[in-house]
Amino acid sequence: MVVLVSRSGRHLQRYNKGRRQVVGCIPYRYKDNFDLSMGDEDAFEVLLISPQRKGKGLLFPKGGWEKDETIEVAARRETIEEAGVCGDIEGKLGTWYFENKNGDTAYEGHMFPLFVKEELDLWPEKDIRERFWMSVQEARKLCQQGWMKEALEMLVSRLTSQRRRTKIDLFSRICRGSGGHGTVLRLGCRAQVLTPPPPSPAEEA
Repeated sequence: MVVLVSRSGRHLQRYNKGRRQVVGCIPYRYKDNFDLSMGDEDAFEVLLISPQRKGKGLLFPKGGWEKDETIEVAARRETIEEAGVCGDIEGKLGTWYFENKNGDTAYEGHMFPLFVKEELDLWPEKDIRERFWMSVQEARKLCQQGWMKEALEMLVSRLTSQRRRTKIDLFSRICRGSGGHGTVLRLGCRAQVLTPPPPSPAEEA
């Protein structure tokens, strides 16, 4: 069950050496029609949201990490509250240190990838935020936070590395299965091996 009320107040807010600790996610999904011939970045999309206050640019969901929750629970909660998506939290992308625009508040930010499995029709901040699926290239242009852009590049590097390893492993298994012979044809997400035809009687002679 998803609670459709955002947490409020900062009496449980975590701080580390005077820095407010915040945590968030980069929600992502693979395109329905991607295939192995696509550029690595073109195979997936990321989800950005509008800021609570009107302004330029978009951002990834994030918020305060509180004392009564683990960092992963906080990341998942903030993503549900602000973006209305659920899924699998993956290994942390990194930690960033930054200040607000006025320079009077210091932050320690932690970001995780979230592989989206469900989009909610109702979520706590539905009435004050919009959400947008877009390509990595679009996200680079529209994301307003520099540290979030760095987190995005970490995610892109991770996913493209995994994708390249998958390609190499797939083609290696195909070649082993065909005895090192045959032609590989890409068919969407699949690959097919065409083995050479048997020699004709004239060739055998």
